Amino acid sequence: MSFTIYPAIDMRGGNCVRLLQGDYNQETIYGDSPFDMAQSFAAAGAEWIHMVDLDGAKDGKRVNDRFVIEAAGKLKANIQIGGGIRSEEDILHYLENGVDRVIIGSIAVSNPAFAIEMIRKYGARIAVGIDAKNGYVATHGWLETSALKAVDLGKRFADAGAETFIFTDIATDGTLKGPNIAAVCEMAEVTGKNVIASGGVSSLADLKALAAEKGISGAIVGKALYESRFTLKEALEEGKR
Repeated sequence: MSFTIYPAIDMRGGNCVRLLQGDYNQETIYGDSPFDMAQSFAAAGAEWIHMVDLDGAKDGKRVNDRFVIEAAGKLKANIQIGGGIRSEEDILHYLENGVDRVIIGSIAVSNPAFAIEMIRKYGARIAVGIDAKNGYVATHGWLETSALKAVDLGKRFADAGAETFIFTDIATDGTLKGPNIAAVCEMAEVTGKNVIASGGVSSLADLKALAAEKGISGAIVGKALYESRFTLKEALEEGKR
C-alpha cells in the first residue's frame, strides 16, 4: 500500500495559517495566497493537497472556497477540502468544481444520518474527518467537545461504507512534538479502513514511523513544512515504500 503525503493549507481570512492545538488565538501566518501555496506544493510533486477552511469550520459555512476551487481548476494535484461543509449543497459546490474529495466533520456528529446518506451517495469522494481531544470527538473548529468517543464514531461510519478517515489528535496538532501514533493505529484497527494521520508530524522519522503501520494510508503535514523541518520533496520520498 502506498503512503500518501498531504501538504496542508489552512485558510483563515484569505491567508495561509497554522493554529496551535486548534486555538484561533494562537495563529501564525505563513502566506497571503492559498493558491500560490498550493501551486508550490503541486510543483514540488504533491499528488494530493489538503485544504482547510478554518473560517468555515468556525462559522458553519463556506468562506474561503474560492481558493480551493481555483486550485482544483488550475493544478494537476488532487484537492481535498474540509471546514464549513454542512449540507449536500456544500458538497456539490466542491465536487462539481473539480475538488476530488470532501471531508465531513462536525455534521457527522450533529447529523449522522445525513453523513451516512452522503457517504453512500458519493462514495470514495467523501472522507470522514474525526478530530479527537482526549479520545473524544471535537467539533465546530474544535471549539466544542462531544461525549462521543472517536473510535466509536469511526466504527459507525466504517460500517456505513466510509473508506477514508482523517484522524486528528488535537493535543499534537501544530506542536511539532510527534504524532499520536497509538491513537491513529487504534482508529485504523477499529475501522479497518484507510486512515490519514493528522497532527504533530515534526520530522521525516515521524513519517517513516507512520508509514510502517498497517492501516495508516497517509499523513497530513503542515507546520513542519512551513518551519522548514524538511522539504516537501524529502517528505514525498519518505512516503514511497
